[in-house]
Parts: sequence; C-alpha cells; structure tokens
Amino acid sequence: MTRKGHVAYVIVGDNKRTWIPDLSGFRLGAGRLKGLRCIHTHLNGEPLSGEDMADLVLLGLDLMVCVQLDEKGIPGPISYANILPTNRSGKGWDVSRVPDIGQLDVDFLEMIGALEEELGRTHVGRSLEGKEKALLVGVTTGPRWQEEEFLDELEDLAGSDNIGVVGRVVQHIKKADPRFLMGKGKVSELVLRCLQTGSNLLIFNNELTPAQVKSLADFTELKIIDRSQLILDIFARRAVTREGKIQVELAQLNHLLPRLATKNTAMSRLTGGIGGRGPGETKLEINRRRVRERIARLNRELKEIKRQREARRRLREANRLPVISIVGYTNAGKSTLLNTLTHSHVSVRNRLFETLDPSSRRLRFPREREAIVTDTVGFIRNLPKSLMEAFAATLEELHDADLLLHVGDATSPRLEEEIKIVEQVLMDLDLMGIPTLLVLNKAALIGVERAEALSKKMGGIALSAINPPSVHPLTEKIQALIWSRSSTPRT
Repeated sequence: MTRKGHVAYVIVGDNKRTWIPDLSGFRLGAGRLKGLRCIHTHLNGEPLSGEDMADLVLLGLDLMVCVQLDEKGIPGPISYANILPTNRSGKGWDVSRVPDIGQLDVDFLEMIGALEEELGRTHVGRSLEGKEKALLVGVTTGPRWQEEEFLDELEDLAGSDNIGVVGRVVQHIKKADPRFLMGKGKVSELVLRCLQTGSNLLIFNNELTPAQVKSLADFTELKIIDRSQLILDIFARRAVTREGKIQVELAQLNHLLPRLATKNTAMSRLTGGIGGRGPGETKLEINRRRVRERIARLNRELKEIKRQREARRRLREANRLPVISIVGYTNAGKSTLLNTLTHSHVSVRNRLFETLDPSSRRLRFPREREAIVTDTVGFIRNLPKSLMEAFAATLEELHDADLLLHVGDATSPRLEEEIKIVEQVLMDLDLMGIPTLLVLNKAALIGVERAEALSKKMGGIALSAINPPSVHPLTEKIQALIWSRSSTPRT
C-alpha cells in the first residue's frame, strides 16, 4: 500500500510465507524510504519474523505490519516495525504491538515523515553533499587489523574519486560464499547501514566475480563495485591524452566484458556513474560482439601509438640523451620530484593516482650535460591485471631507462611493504637489471634523525621534493651514475 492509500499489490501466499514482487519501480532516494508499507496476516499468533525484518530493511519499506487472525478469521493483535535512523540498542528497527485495531492510534504518515526528516539530518550532518556516498566493505579470512589497513587505502582511493565514505565494515569469514561473498544476514546489515547513512554504493575491497556482483546488486538494490573497478574509475577521471584515454577504456572493457549481459540490473545501476564512466562513455548494455570490436579497434590504435613512440625513442637514442625514469607507489611524490629536478610544472595534488599520463622533461646538469626525466603512473597493491595489460606499452619505456628513481613515502606506515610491491612490479616487468636509486621523499615530516636512520636502514637518499636544496645530493648521485653508465656500451 502506498502513502496515498492506494493498493500497489495484492499477494497471496501460504501459512508460512509470501513472495514479494519486484519493487524496482519504487526507487529509494537519499534519506527516503520506498513509500510502501507491507500489511500481511499471521495465523499462529507468531510475532514479526526475521524474514519480515529482512524484507523491511532490504526493500526500504515504510512499515512492515502483521495482523494476527484467529481460526475464525477475526483480526487480533497488530505488530508493526519501522527502520530507525541509527542502530539503537544494537538494532536498526523498532517493533510496536497493540492488542487490537481499536487501539491503533498512530498517524503513520506523520511518523514516516519525521523518520525521513531525521534520516535526512543524519546525512547532512556528515557534510558530504555533492558526493556519491559509499560504504566500504572488507571481507577476509585473515587478521582483522590487516583488513583495516587495507580499508585505509581503499578510503584514500574513494576520496581520490570524489566519493564520500560514510563508514566501513570488516567481516571475518571462514570461507567465501560463492554467491554473496559473506552471509545473507550480514548483507542485510549493510543495506540497513546504507539506508541510515544515505549511501547507495557498496565498495568491496575484494575482487568480486561477475556472478557475485549481480547477486549482490539484485539482493540489495544498490550499486556494487570492487576495488579494481574503483581504480579503473579513477583512471577514467585522470586520463587526458588520447593514449591515456585509449588505455583506460581498453582496461575498462576488458574488465567488464565478462560482466556484460543482455539484461543485468547490476550493470544498469553502474551506467554513467561511479564505476561506469569512461572515455567514450561506453554503455554497459551493448552486446558482447560490439565490445569485442571496440577492443580490437583500441588495440590497433595502441599499436600505432607504440610505433610512433618507438620512432621518438630512436631519435632520442641518436641524440644520446640518458633517460631517468621515476617509479614508485602512488602518491609518494614522483611528480613533485620531477618538477623540482627539471623546474617544470606537472600537476601535483595530495591524492592517489593524480598523474596518469607519462611526462617527460629535460634535466640540465653542469658542464652542459642533459638527460631526459620521465614520470610514470604510480603502482599500488594488487593493481588490476586489465590495467597492467592496457598500460604495457607505456611501461615498456622503462626498459630504455639508464637509471630508475624509486620514490617512497617516508611518512607512510607501510613504507617497506610499498617498496616491496614496487620492486615486485619491476621484477615482473624484467627491470631489476637497471640501476636503481631509492629516494625517501617527505623526509622533513619525520625529522632529521629519523630520516637519517631510515636512510641508512633502507639504503636510500632522504629528501623533501618540495625543498630544492635537499635534492642536491640526489642530483649529484644521478650525475655520477648516469655518466659512469653512459661511458660503457649498453647491451
């Protein structure tokens, strides 16, 4: 029944359950419920069941009402439940009961209006207007503290994509559910949390299968994306050059191809929003044949770009200019270091994956010597395979480097882990044979003594890229390594 008193559906079931039809036509909004109340009968004097409460939450109903009938069909006690704006007493709903309809003295329209007003105030209080709101979810079989650390990085990724994070949930499991990843009860709790916070997006730190994305989206009626799709969406925002846009679109299509179906509600929820944007605005409902054709066309364009890059490389080799490539974990300060070394003005901001398209600048040394310094896309834990494949042509340029500057964030509590992640990527790209200098950036933020100790421990050069004088020792070291290497023939 709607708030205007119109009967939306008449459903006939048995004495155990009824099946509620698809209510997708009644959309939820931020701070709003479905605008429907479910009124049904119970024949054995039982209260509202767990299944009733699950439907109340999952469907975002105004009310769930049960009327108890005796054996003669005479109505008796009435129970009704509504969602609460916060989890009071560990529950997200409130249940009331009256002996008979004559004592049901409640203005439900006023009650629901006040409830939605309170839900709205809760959302406004979070100061996230203008942003899509998301709940972060980490499901793990390992230590809870480790998953919390991973969610810290996921929250940084969400912020980099202009998503407002309303909360996070860590769920420890013994074994992953092939359909929902976690138990259905926990998924219902996630939906309730989203209703209470005005969120319509769940971001999983786990790699979800296409079947899991569909099952979760159908069950919750929310947008569902995983960490890989979030990173792809960030790349879609950052791509500026034609090459970058092609690489990102190619990665998105390869990631989404197995998730495409003729009619898939999970995909329709993503179109045009978080996880669904991209250069070319590819619609996710187009058939697989057209997607494969688009992938083939993009691959041909990338081959042409690769051919042009090889021509520029031959020209550079003819001029015998040494090449220095800056690599490192995302947001470690690579672009800032490039700007300081070469007196350039590449865009820098304190967020993950600010730089996507490679930048090359000239570095001038004393005695009229010059080198080319290139800045590459940052690495991250479990970088999506589709991105690595799409950016393979760009990363191939690292093979031409005479020296790699591996930039690490000295302030990061996960510095050693981040260094190992970058080293593993370099190993996978067969780049470990190129001389590498470890640069511990942001040293001024941790103090001189700690920076010196960290430098000795890690075998790197501590500096602050925003402070040019602190970069002088690095410049001298680069000069010594570059020209001692350039004096010997490259194999």
